[in-house]
Amino acid sequence: MNIDLTNTTTRKVLDALSAARHRMGGPATGKVLTLVVYTEEAAQYDAVRASTEAAREHPCRIIIAIPRSPQGESRLDAEVRVGETGPGETVVLRLYGQLIDHADSVILPLLVPDTPVVTWWPGVAPRKPADEPLGALAQRRVTDAKGGTDPLATLHRLAGAYEPGDTDFAWTRITGWRTLLAATLDQPHDDITRASVEAESQNPSAALLAAWLSVRLAVPCTVTESHGPGITGVRLTTTAGDIAITRPDGRVATLSRPDQPDRQVALHRRPTSELLAEELRRLDPDEVYRDAVLRFAKGLDEPAETKETAEAGEAAAAPAKASRGGGRGKKS
Repeated sequence: MNIDLTNTTTRKVLDALSAARHRMGGPATGKVLTLVVYTEEAAQYDAVRASTEAAREHPCRIIIAIPRSPQGESRLDAEVRVGETGPGETVVLRLYGQLIDHADSVILPLLVPDTPVVTWWPGVAPRKPADEPLGALAQRRVTDAKGGTDPLATLHRLAGAYEPGDTDFAWTRITGWRTLLAATLDQPHDDITRASVEAESQNPSAALLAAWLSVRLAVPCTVTESHGPGITGVRLTTTAGDIAITRPDGRVATLSRPDQPDRQVALHRRPTSELLAEELRRLDPDEVYRDAVLRFAKGLDEPAETKETAEAGEAAAAPAKASRGGGRGKKS
């Protein structure tokens, strides 16, 4: 059921949602969260499709906010979709004039009561997601560094502005790589002395994968350019030879280990809907992403910090903290 509302108010949008639910025979909302999506008109179709697919796994109210003419008269147009076109409720809001600067005030009454909020920016990421009005509403803030004109610069900016609850699709895209690498290293292996990631130019996922390897293995890790698509390989140099995972076609990876036969593993590139669904599975801060993105911000050419080095640094800093009356916790 689709309901179009022109030059409307949030009260009328809520009334339309309630009426549509009753007509469809579902008086209760039955939603576990609210997904807020802030996107341009040109990208709204893909954003709605990905959100709708993700909502099949996570029943939610989807609110799409689209800024239109900032110079025009303030106006709100809305489209309410319930039931037939998707698994839940979708509200598409088109904001005109000064209303664009107050999108949070428009969206706030439409949030599902007493449920978490996730805000997603499919296109260009804001400078600091946690400081954005729509970011302040959310427990989780999802960006995509790949959506900017300079993905690595965007990722570096987001790393410098990191706050607990932030995440990025550049990180979500390497879940399969991290899982395969972790499983590989669970098997006996010789000492790893260095690592490298091969990927197409300006790939933020490759940078985060290299940062994650550097943090977890406490070894130098570099990124080398390949023809793609995406990440095409990871090599871990050991005293007995290289452990390599290569994926030249974006679908199937080959795992090679010294003195063992090669093994093929499915490692396909996932669509946006699967990335979004993964991010909606957790609503608490992702500490592993934090460690990787802060390592990237520090620079991959800097010496890797081992656990022993970190503990020694904390012990050395303790007297200084005590002399300043350091009872305050360190902000992550």
